[in-house]
Amino acid sequence: MSNSDKREKTISATSYKLLNKRNIIAFILCLVGVLINFIFVKIAAATGAPIYLDTVGTILVSVFGGALPGILVGFLTNAVKCISDPSSLYYGILNITIAILASLFAKRGWFRKPLKFIAAILIFAAIGGGLGTIIPWCLSDVGFETASLGEKLYDMGGFSVEAAQLTANIIIDLIDKTISMLIVLVVSLLIPEHIKKKFSFFSWKQNPLSEEDSSVVQESKSRLVSLQTKILLLLTAALFLVSLASTVISSILYRRELIDEYSRTADGIASLASKIVDGNSVDEYIASGGSSQEYKEVSSQLYDILHSSDDIEYIYVYKIEEDGCHVVFDLDTAGLAGDDVGDVIPFDKSFDPYIDDLLNGRKIEPIVSNDTYGHLLTVYKPVFDSSGKCTCYAAADISMKRIKDNERGFIVGIISLFLSIFIVIVALAWHLIEYHIILPINSMSLKTGTFAYNYMKDNKNSVDDIKALDIQTGDEIENLYHAIVKTSEDSVRYVTDIKQKNETISQMQRSLILVLADMVENRDKNTGDHIKKTAVYTEIVMKEMRKKGYYSDVLTDDFIENVVSAAPLHDIGKIKIPDAILNKPGKLTDEEFEKMKYHSLAGGEIIERVAEEFTDSTYLSVAKSIAVYHHEKWNGRGYPYGVSGENIPLSARIMAVADVFDALVSRRCYKPPFTFEKAMDIIREGAGEHFDPKVADAFLSAADEIRKVAEDFDSKSAQPTE
Repeated sequence: MSNSDKREKTISATSYKLLNKRNIIAFILCLVGVLINFIFVKIAAATGAPIYLDTVGTILVSVFGGALPGILVGFLTNAVKCISDPSSLYYGILNITIAILASLFAKRGWFRKPLKFIAAILIFAAIGGGLGTIIPWCLSDVGFETASLGEKLYDMGGFSVEAAQLTANIIIDLIDKTISMLIVLVVSLLIPEHIKKKFSFFSWKQNPLSEEDSSVVQESKSRLVSLQTKILLLLTAALFLVSLASTVISSILYRRELIDEYSRTADGIASLASKIVDGNSVDEYIASGGSSQEYKEVSSQLYDILHSSDDIEYIYVYKIEEDGCHVVFDLDTAGLAGDDVGDVIPFDKSFDPYIDDLLNGRKIEPIVSNDTYGHLLTVYKPVFDSSGKCTCYAAADISMKRIKDNERGFIVGIISLFLSIFIVIVALAWHLIEYHIILPINSMSLKTGTFAYNYMKDNKNSVDDIKALDIQTGDEIENLYHAIVKTSEDSVRYVTDIKQKNETISQMQRSLILVLADMVENRDKNTGDHIKKTAVYTEIVMKEMRKKGYYSDVLTDDFIENVVSAAPLHDIGKIKIPDAILNKPGKLTDEEFEKMKYHSLAGGEIIERVAEEFTDSTYLSVAKSIAVYHHEKWNGRGYPYGVSGENIPLSARIMAVADVFDALVSRRCYKPPFTFEKAMDIIREGAGEHFDPKVADAFLSAADEIRKVAEDFDSKSAQPTE
């Protein structure tokens, strides 16, 4: 293993150790949050105040650690409380909702803004006092939890019982949440920011991303729907269907159990009543009109039975005849006075299937009816005389509304519980999906998307960035990551090898062409180091032009490099000029000059043929332009085509200045060298006529550099050769 690999492993191990330490801190924070909730509940109970303070820990953890730890604290608090109070689990949704909102408010800075801080208190009070009142109503747990204030509001008038209770609970919870939020605010102000950051909960399965990379990853969008959204939608749909099926099945089973339970209750009450009534005295009861002492005693005992159970709605005794039900006993209730003894009550339609059994004194199953006296569950028990004949039936009714209220409470409780569990599962799933799937995938996408193939250094840095992720999910994503790392390393090696080979081939091409240019130069006894000096001059003038902002859209790094590489080929066409003309010591005749001018076109033809043999020969294209046009003039009086201004390629306009200057300051067989100052004056005078004004200006501005190059070459040429 290389030193760099060992270092990466060490960094990785350190990072994961720090992350695990932070997660332990976050876990401890959750336990502390639950403990804080119970401590403040005990404190509130000890003061006798009608408040709970059971969300202090939940809000604290949400503010410091985020939504997930807060949700866990809210759920665990109510889960522990349900050991002594099973209904507490149904209220977990309130704590969880407050946890989510507290985290959201903290992220948006509500705790630092007075008005929004007050708004948060009001929202929490509406949740705790409003929903906290509605849930027990739905659970059929009606009653004044804040009896004193609720009763006072009710006594003031203008409030129904429900409105008085709701208002009272919201007011009390407003006090509760105000105290809770002030406690959270004080703790938040006392704890330094750098310590708060340690409470955040992470599940990184890789080296954490920088803030810059994290923002890029979070802002990355999918073309349609993100993978995270798809997984969460699938999970949500699955949880919803499971919850729905569980709720429906549980409700059906609970309803059956309720009916069975209430049927047993009604059966027991009806059985007691049937044992009190003397079957031999039924006709006497009716004949006496309920005035006999025995009737009154039996009636009193039946009332005792009625009052013994809150579940029983009515108790009565009927003698069943063809014409209807003859009242023997019918007890008065708070909502309805009983019928008189001897009254005949017609059969309800719902009893039609049972009339034959009733007339014959047979035992019948509990009856659910919804007729004259409401929606009732009725149990009939036959009363026999001494001969074993059924003389009447003792009946007990239970209102189905009571059953429906219990059923509704059960459904609301189940939904509340499922919502709590649903949010906890979704929050955990979101967290795990984020850190185990989405972040690793997006991190790989980010690093591979910026993979650079331009330069060897960038390639290596890109691979190092990918390797630095160190994804350790332990699943297919980790396998994919290792495959990407290997592919990236192989690609870098391959690209590096190709680049090296291309550079070697390119260098060979340029060297061969430069050898050819040097051979041409050696034929011309007048030029000396002309091709080398002009190449240097072009580079100096182009850099100066870029400083001045001239032709900035053209003078790229690649353009400058191509011009410098192509400059030595500007006179390659002289290979086709006869020696007698090329090295003539005197002035050329007009005919000889015309032949000399041909070297520009000849150079273009030669370079074009060379370029056909090579791919990726951009600089040869530049070389052709220079060779053909470097004797053109800005005013259009040059050769071979007489083009003017910017119709002349920029590369040739640059070469023109360098070529003329070097010809002026160099010794020729037909002239002595001009002084540097004289040559510069000629360049200055030629600006706008012979030369591009901008190119000439840049050349003159770089006079010091130009002088140094010229002097360096002169000193080298003056040195004696061995």
